[in-house]
Parts: sequence; structure tokens; C-alpha cells
Amino acid sequence: MRKGKPAKKYSQAGRVHDIIRLIESRHGMTIDELAEETGVNRRTIHRDLIAIHEAGYPLVSHRENGRKRYRFLTRFKDVPPINFTLHELMTLSFLRSQLDFLEGTPFHDDMEEIFRKVNSVLPPRYAAHMERIAGVTLPLLQGRRKYGRVFEPLRELRDALVFQFRVSIEYRGTGKDQSTRYLVDPYTLIFHKGGLYLLGYAHNRQALRTFAVERISRVTKEKERFEMPDDFRPEEKLRKAFGIVEEEAVPVRVRFSPVVAHAVRDRVWHPTQRVEEEKDGSVVISFEAGGVMEILSWILSYGEHAEILDPPKYRAEVKRIAADMARMYRKRNRTVGQAVTCPAD
Repeated sequence: MRKGKPAKKYSQAGRVHDIIRLIESRHGMTIDELAEETGVNRRTIHRDLIAIHEAGYPLVSHRENGRKRYRFLTRFKDVPPINFTLHELMTLSFLRSQLDFLEGTPFHDDMEEIFRKVNSVLPPRYAAHMERIAGVTLPLLQGRRKYGRVFEPLRELRDALVFQFRVSIEYRGTGKDQSTRYLVDPYTLIFHKGGLYLLGYAHNRQALRTFAVERISRVTKEKERFEMPDDFRPEEKLRKAFGIVEEEAVPVRVRFSPVVAHAVRDRVWHPTQRVEEEKDGSVVISFEAGGVMEILSWILSYGEHAEILDPPKYRAEVKRIAADMARMYRKRNRTVGQAVTCPAD
């Protein structure tokens, strides 16, 4: 047997999860192949396969070129039963209400089906209580995006994410009239400010790219499958971004007046942030990040109560935007004033 990969430092549960993923994504594997991938011996893999079978997964084996391969009888859609406490169900009900921005997507339909199944096995009194919890913890969703028109592309994308299929997508970038075709390995979905984004490897660009889901007009599953890179960590990928736009990180310093200091002091705006208290009650937030438009939008949302200190180019841009806004309002005021004072015939 070939020398396997170094053994990973994880529990049997973690290793079993990897084995299930490998068997499913590669349409079957031998014990030797699984031992090489996970860095453990054949005996350990054999015990793990028994555990998978006893957990209810439809694991079968067959001979292929003289070697026994293990695979799942079908692409299993059902998972073994999971038991929840009432406290855990209450938490799920709370989370359910916070995901209302997914309305119009297959994920929202899946979520509703999950709770239909949960409520069907609960005593009526408990089921009604869980529904009340979901109903009274309404999220604030001003400006949420509408996903109804991309329901079908999202359904294809959901299947591709589950079974690790490469996809072709038709995507319309910001400010563009025409869509561009991308060949993508879909790694994960990201929730950001009430929006849903696909993060994946774009073969056209030979790099990771982020796609706003509402701008994906078509998704086609390809025959090829992909393997998630072992070193893929979405949180590391976006660590230097203020939001989800990747740009060169720069040191940023913003002073907030005492009027809004309480609203910004105790919130985490970026992993690298530092908070400095000023004698007059104002606070200075410092961090190092990229994403100029997202940073400037954040600063401008506080109006006169936020002052950009660094970098100088951001300060100059905010000054230009403020001047343009002032000029627009002066012009509009003259127009409105003329309309109001215009004498009637």
C-alpha cells in the first residue's frame, strides 16, 4: 500500500464525516484509498465503515477490477434521526425567523419543510409554542433582496453545493447590461447584510470569486465534480475585507462623535479593530481592511457624526462626496423654491 497522508488530528466523528463525503463525491472508494486519504490504517477504516452502516446510511460494496469498492446505494437524501431538546428547538425557531430574508429561495422552502416535520412529531402545545417564538422574533429586513426570480437557478446551485458538482453560471456584474458565463466550483454560500453570495473558484479567472446570487440568471450543473481544497477557509479568505469585496487592505481610522459613540463602541466592525476613547466622549475606531465603497458607505451613514481620519485618499473622497451632495441640495432647493413661488395664472 502507498504511503498515506499524515493522520489528521480529529475525532472519529470528523473522520467519518470525511469518509462519507469522499465516498459520495467519488462514486465509491476502496479501503486502501480511504486509508490513504485520511491517514489511518485499514482496520480503522473498516471500523468507520461499520459505524456508517449501523448509523443507517445505505452503504454497499461491490467488486471492481478485483478490488472491493464501497459506495452508497443511491445519493442518499435522508439522514439518520436526530434528537433535539426543547431548548434546542426554541433556538432553531428563533433562527428560523432570522432567515426570512431567504424568502423566494429553495432554502426558505427547505426550512419551512424542516419545521413542518418537527412540528408534526411534537405535542400540539409545544408545536404552537414554537410557532409563537418564530412569530414574535421578527427580524428587521429593510432593503432585503428579492430572490423569487432566481428560484430555479438557486435550486440547481443548492444541488451542486450538496453533491460538489462544477457549474456554469450566467452572471451580470454590477453596472453591466450583459451577462458573462463563468465555470465555477461552488464552495459555499455567504450571508452578508441581508444578501446571499456564492463564493467559489472561477476557472475563467483562475481565482476565488464572490457572486451576488440575485444577479445569477442561469445555473447548469456540469458532469465534472470537484474536491474542496483542504486549506479552504472562507473566514480567512475574507479576513482583510470590510465586507465581501476583496481589495488591498489599508489602515483606516474613523472618529465618531459623542452622539453616536455608544452605537459604535461595543460592536465588532472588523476582526482587526481597535477602539480609542477620547476625553470629549467621542471614540476612534481603527482597523486594517479593503473595500473602499463599503467603508465609505458605512462612514457616510453616520453623517456629520463620523469623520474619516486615515487614509488621506479616503478622507478626500468623503469630502468630494459631501461637496457633491451639498451642491445637489442647493440646486434642488433653488428649483423647489422657484416652483413654490411661481405665481398662478
